[in-house]
Amino acid sequence: MASTEELPQWKTDLINLALQSNILTFGSFTLKSGRISPYFVNCGLFSRARLIRAISSAYAHTLDTHAKDTTGWGFDVLFGPAYKGIPLCATTCDKLASLDEGRWGEVGYSFNRKEVKDHGEGGLMVGEGLKGKRVVIIDDVITAGTAIKEAVSIIEQQGGTLVGIVVAVDRQEKMPAPKGESEEGKRGSAIGEVRRSLGVPVLAALTLGDLIKGMRDLGRGEEVSKMEEYYARYKPTE
Repeated sequence: MASTEELPQWKTDLINLALQSNILTFGSFTLKSGRISPYFVNCGLFSRARLIRAISSAYAHTLDTHAKDTTGWGFDVLFGPAYKGIPLCATTCDKLASLDEGRWGEVGYSFNRKEVKDHGEGGLMVGEGLKGKRVVIIDDVITAGTAIKEAVSIIEQQGGTLVGIVVAVDRQEKMPAPKGESEEGKRGSAIGEVRRSLGVPVLAALTLGDLIKGMRDLGRGEEVSKMEEYYARYKPTE
């Protein structure tokens, strides 16, 4: 499950900081799906200066690495769906310019209002226009539900082209079973389903595999065993 290769330093730093700040915690957590998870990542706690700097730097590294590894792939605007995506898209733009201003210095950010403004500059959108632009959605988590569909719809209505999505954590587990069905059925992950349905890369700053590798490097064998057991039970079939 976890790679034997060394994690990039920025991933190691992010995992350590998440542990120190109780963003990454271990125990017994009931998820929305009803599953009992041995770990939980509370992305809402990336709310202080050094923490938002760490997560936005991780997004920037994730995007920069994918662009370097994928010929012809790039983007013009980061779109942050209201509300959680708003600070993420703005701070990630800043970190991208810090990584490589020559390449990323002109990347813009944009976000939507929850309600259309009918005074002042008016409209639904704030920030960079999307018309004719290659757009990456940036958010904390992803599901295959209505939130991502709404973001994609906004981008299309504004004349942009979706070219990718980036989130904080990929739990690498299969989607919950429909009501009345067994969890033992074959299903893909939420990220995998979105990737297939939209036909664009869906990236994550950290995966469950990264967390397992990071915790193993820290000598946290008990946590590693529980995460590996959880993955074995809910491994996606994709």
